[in-house]
Amino acid sequence: MSHQITIKPSNHVFTAGEDETILEAALREGFALAYGCRNGACGTCKGKILEGSVDYGVYQENALSEDEKQRGMALFCCAQAQSDLTIECREIGAAKDIQIKILPCRVHQLEKLADDVIVMHLKLPANERLQFLAGQYVDILMKDGKRRSFSLANAPHDDELLQLHVRNISGGAFTEHVFTKMKEKDILRFEGPLGTFFLRDDSDKPIIFVAGGTGFAPIKSMLEHAFHVESDRQMVMYWGARTLSDLYMPELPGQWQQAHSNFTFIPVLSEPKPEDNWDGRTGLVHEAIMKDFPDLSGYQVYACGSPPMVEAAHQGFIQQGLPEEEFLSDAFLFQSTPAPKNSD
Repeated sequence: MSHQITIKPSNHVFTAGEDETILEAALREGFALAYGCRNGACGTCKGKILEGSVDYGVYQENALSEDEKQRGMALFCCAQAQSDLTIECREIGAAKDIQIKILPCRVHQLEKLADDVIVMHLKLPANERLQFLAGQYVDILMKDGKRRSFSLANAPHDDELLQLHVRNISGGAFTEHVFTKMKEKDILRFEGPLGTFFLRDDSDKPIIFVAGGTGFAPIKSMLEHAFHVESDRQMVMYWGARTLSDLYMPELPGQWQQAHSNFTFIPVLSEPKPEDNWDGRTGLVHEAIMKDFPDLSGYQVYACGSPPMVEAAHQGFIQQGLPEEEFLSDAFLFQSTPAPKNSD
């Protein structure tokens, strides 16, 4: 049996089939709700059930607490309607008209930039281009039916090659294949673009970008897009890593800072080695931002990295006045099943 679902505050209405999640049904009918992992792990799709009942589905407890469920919250990537519903959530209008495709691609170049980071350059068929928003990701489709998600690191205008930043995860079947067996000219298939972590062009607020490790990939796409459209917003990027070698593209943000007066780059190392001779910022990257910006009420933040980093940044920044709706994030989850964002 299908059910009618009404979105507040927009009053958009769509119908969910018997076996569809709320998110699947909304996307099928052209309404772009916020989502990230699509498997109940990240919490990006969380919204409120105002009227009606749902089957909450299978999800990770840290993404939806019992207290939140009591307050009417649900994860729309997992929840299925059991009656007609009225829900409250954010809609992302800019992603609405972008077609999600399954496409083949060829490995054009494998560029090893650190002991545990390879940049994959993928080439599409001659008659294809992937339309996407800066910050979105694709799912690599593996032969065993599993998926591995990676953010697009190139900007939308620079689409001749798609760029993915792959970190080698111990025990990760796909990343170990990339580092030990993959060759240039290999053929892959992917689905995309996916996700609602992308640069919002409808704000003039200054931006703070916070990247942890290969969380730099979607931030790179966003910044290159902002520079391409000649955005005059003030932008600062903090890139957190353990050691100097973990900043695997240090020259690039330095070049951006030289070329664009409205951009500042601040690297932060948590465990610099003696041989790094590091005289820059140290400690946790979100704490560096909190020290530099005691009042965040007038800012917009884009954060991408490990779940603990993203969550610590979220809690700390809200305490320092950042409006909830101005914290936009994507957490990289590393586990085996189900396949999470930028996993193995």
